[in-house]
Amino acid sequence: MKCAIDQYVINKVRTLRTELGFTQEDLAEAAKITSGFIGDVEAGTRDTKYNLRHLNAFARLFKCSPQIFLPKDPLPDD
Repeated sequence: MKCAIDQYVINKVRTLRTELGFTQEDLAEAAKITSGFIGDVEAGTRDTKYNLRHLNAFARLFKCSPQIFLPKDPLPDD
């Protein structure tokens, strides 16, 4: 089960991906993972989530800091 911080990161990546015009395939290629994995993460159909290596790869693709994927303040406990 995903916790609040996991879901926050997933939502942030999806929002930035769509705003910047990237596809799930673009993310998959950047992180050297399958587009099916990206689809599973975004759909929430499985207990899949991004790790720090993924976020670092996405930050390189988006030309931003990996910090952009995290909330400014801590989230409440689940």
